[in-house]
Amino acid sequence: MNIVFMGTPEFAVPSLKALISEFGVKAVFTQPDRPKGRGKKLAMSAVKEVAVENNIPVYQPIRIKNEPETIEALRAMEPDFIVVVAFGQILPKSVLDIPKYGCINLHGSLLPKYRGSAPIQWSVINGEKVTGNTTMLMDVGVDTGDMLLTNSVEITDDMTSGELYDILMETGGKLLVDTINGLVNNTISPVKQDESKSCHAPMLDKNLANIDWSKGAIEIHNLVRGLNPWPIAYTQYMDKQMKIYETKVIEKDSAKTPGTILSVSKAGVEVSTGKNVLLIKKVQFPNGKPLYIEQYINGNSFEIGYIFNK
Repeated sequence: MNIVFMGTPEFAVPSLKALISEFGVKAVFTQPDRPKGRGKKLAMSAVKEVAVENNIPVYQPIRIKNEPETIEALRAMEPDFIVVVAFGQILPKSVLDIPKYGCINLHGSLLPKYRGSAPIQWSVINGEKVTGNTTMLMDVGVDTGDMLLTNSVEITDDMTSGELYDILMETGGKLLVDTINGLVNNTISPVKQDESKSCHAPMLDKNLANIDWSKGAIEIHNLVRGLNPWPIAYTQYMDKQMKIYETKVIEKDSAKTPGTILSVSKAGVEVSTGKNVLLIKKVQFPNGKPLYIEQYINGNSFEIGYIFNK
C-alpha cells in the first residue's frame, strides 16, 4: 500500500503511527517548523517528529496549492491514498485528484455536524451528549465530502474538550485503518452528507471565553468545559481576570443578580446565573497557578455579594 500522510498537531500522531504500523507510509507532509517557547526557537510539528523517528521523507510546503513543484513531487509518488488529519492547509483539486483511491480525511465530529476547525470544542460547548470521528472522501469543500466510517464517543457531563480530544485522537487511527481496508476491499459505500443537518464549528476566539452570567448555569458550565484547556473561560473579580477551569451546576434558583457570589466553602464558590446556580470549583488568577477553591481560600478570600462583571 502506497500511502502519503498529511498532518501537523498531536491529534494526528496516533493516526500516523497506526498507518505506519499497518501499511507503511511513503512520505509525510506537515506545516513548516514554527517558533516555540520563550526562546522562540524553531520547533518541529508533532507529526514531523514521528516521521523523522521512522526515517520517512518529510515535505513542509508553506502553501501547497501555490507550489506546483511540490504537487508534481507528490504526483510522482503515485500514492494509493493521501490521508489527511489536521494538516492545516486546504488541498486544491490538483492534489485531490492524485491518489488512486482518493484523499481520506479524519474529522473529529459526527458529520455533517460541526464542520470546521474546532468540532471537538463546539460539541462540548453546545452540550452534545455524543460525538465521534468521521472518515470521508475529501472534495474541494470544507468537510463536505462523502462519509465513509464513523465511531462514537459519549460526552459525559463533566468531560472537558481536552479529555474528549484525547479520546478521539486515540480512536482515530483504527478508524482510518478500517477505512482504507474497506475501500480497497470494496466493502464501504460512501454516503453523501445531509446539508440540512450541517453546522459550522469556527475557530475559537478568546472573546468567547468572557462569561456572560445572564446565561444559565448549564450553558456556562458547558462553556467552561469546552474552553478547557484553551483558551479557558474567565470573569473579572476585583479588577483581576479570574480564569475558571472547573464548575458544577446546582439545580436551585436564586433571586440575586446573575453573577452574584452567594456563598463560599471548601466545595467552591456558588454564583447566581440566569437560571440555576453555578459552583466554581477551580480558578486561576494572574501570576498564579490553577487552584481548587479549597486551596485558594487558605490564604485568600471571596466577597459574598460581589457581582462578577461580564
